[in-house]
Amino acid sequence: MTKSLGHNCTQKDLLAQEKIMNKKTTFILFFLLFFISSCKDKETLIIKKPNIVIIIADDQGWGDLSFNGNPIVNTFNIDKLASQGVVLNNFYVNSVCSPTRAEILTGRYHVRGGVYSTSEGGERLDLEENTIAEAFQAAGYKTGAFGKWHNGMQPPYHPNARGFDDFYGYCSGHWGSYMDAILENNGEIIQTKGYLTDVLTENTIDFMIKYADKPFFAYLPLNTPHSPMQVPDKWFNKFKNVNLPNHRYSKKEDTEKTKAAYAMAENIDWNVGRVVKALDSLGIGENTIIIYFSDNGPNGSRWNNNMKGQKGSTDEGGVRSPFVVKWGNKISGGRIIQTIAHAIDLYPTLAALTKINPTNKLLFDGTNLANLLLDEKYVPEDRILYTYWNDKLSLRNQQFRLDENNQLFDIEKDLAQEKDVASSFPKSHQRLTAAKSKWEREVLAELPKVDDRSFPITHPDFKITHLPARDAKTEGGIIRSNRWPNCSFYTNWKNEQDKIYWNGEVLASGEYQPVIYYTCSEENIGVTINLLDKNKILTYTKVKTAFNSTLRGMEYDRIKRGESYVKDWNQLILNPIYLSEGSIELTLMASNIQGNQAIDFRLMTLERVN
Repeated sequence: MTKSLGHNCTQKDLLAQEKIMNKKTTFILFFLLFFISSCKDKETLIIKKPNIVIIIADDQGWGDLSFNGNPIVNTFNIDKLASQGVVLNNFYVNSVCSPTRAEILTGRYHVRGGVYSTSEGGERLDLEENTIAEAFQAAGYKTGAFGKWHNGMQPPYHPNARGFDDFYGYCSGHWGSYMDAILENNGEIIQTKGYLTDVLTENTIDFMIKYADKPFFAYLPLNTPHSPMQVPDKWFNKFKNVNLPNHRYSKKEDTEKTKAAYAMAENIDWNVGRVVKALDSLGIGENTIIIYFSDNGPNGSRWNNNMKGQKGSTDEGGVRSPFVVKWGNKISGGRIIQTIAHAIDLYPTLAALTKINPTNKLLFDGTNLANLLLDEKYVPEDRILYTYWNDKLSLRNQQFRLDENNQLFDIEKDLAQEKDVASSFPKSHQRLTAAKSKWEREVLAELPKVDDRSFPITHPDFKITHLPARDAKTEGGIIRSNRWPNCSFYTNWKNEQDKIYWNGEVLASGEYQPVIYYTCSEENIGVTINLLDKNKILTYTKVKTAFNSTLRGMEYDRIKRGESYVKDWNQLILNPIYLSEGSIELTLMASNIQGNQAIDFRLMTLERVN
């Protein structure tokens, strides 16, 4: 007789149920294991996505590297990248800083993004433009920028608002000192120690170490060999007594500037070696795409393989940049590719190589060159590249350059641009001049004649806004420390009618803590600094502490500089103010001036306190 187990269920029934349950349990366990395994595979897949490291020199010419034939410079580490990777020998950028950076970030010509100058707001990249950093951020990459931004300072133009999780560097163009520089780190003012190029590299390496187990996008736009021509003796001494090579511009050459630029080039090379070594030490070198190039032609008359032009010129020497890319064994190395390429190609190419989706809604001007890099036999169609700056437009296809005056040069045979061959190649000349006219009508027309973009004073997503002297206007006798606004400060503030002001827009209502960075001597103590909205006083405070630091930088200069000298600054903390959304004229004025002037002014920050 079968023993009952209750609920009218027999042992036989229970065994049958147990079998079914075991099958279900087995299925569930299998499913869970599959799910976990699948998640791990996905995680691994994400981790295996290649890292990106983009290193950009500032004002380095095509001819400033030994792998391009410079007879006295030794760029061993970059040369090694070139031998292990691919050299694009006809790679083009714009002739100055901001436009090139905008083109790198967007894959589009800079005029489409509203960039028309290198300072005073003209360097800002339109907010409608999506950046390469935003695309990689959206794809799960950690993103960091370390160095010279130069496409807008105040949020939403700030790098932290354009796709970069981390920013360490400066947003302006010119910078006053490369020794112990004052920079910012995600909005916070910081004092650094050491040579700036080294410091930027160190912070890039720290970023790579921190995110070694994740895919990362590291953007390292270095500061050299842009002026001021500062480089430690360790690098400069090698070139003190060298004989420089002869070239077409030798009679115009500033030899000390050239020697400093070459010393900077070798320092850059050393830092590139540090980046590569760090990647290899972390075990991620083979899975990292490393790219090296410059933002424009050389900032001086020096050897450049007889090419015509330098920085600021739309001729070959002003816009042709060294370019190296390496990606482990994914890109077969030791190749020199003569196909023309451009900074606008980076975004679409890197998106294709990493298989991420570009997040831009606007069409690329650039071309996806992934197959060119991966397939030695790939031959792209002929194309036309455009360079526009300072009302000059130059075109380049594979064989020819059409210059600003519509002269045609066979660049494959005539790097020096000495012989106009328009009459010998009438069809090519006609095609390029027609393309030039069309680009002027359709693309250049996108650049507004009047910049009506508002100047942001605060932003809802960012705690700190910087309002430096470079972005302010003045009335009265106040003068700028230097004609170049980027790293300048205001001085000669002598009268109560004088004022420093920013016409802009408050994008986020709230309470803000103003902090003024100033210097003044003992005799100026007691002056009152007033912060106003037009004529309405918002807050004020009396200067009670003298801080009379001396100008520095000249002790490191190799030649007379164009940039402003710098000095250290003290903080003057004002009482918090409430700002409402809308237009504002934020104004600084002085009262009860003591001695011969009020203060020297470098910067005001606004920090949200609620």
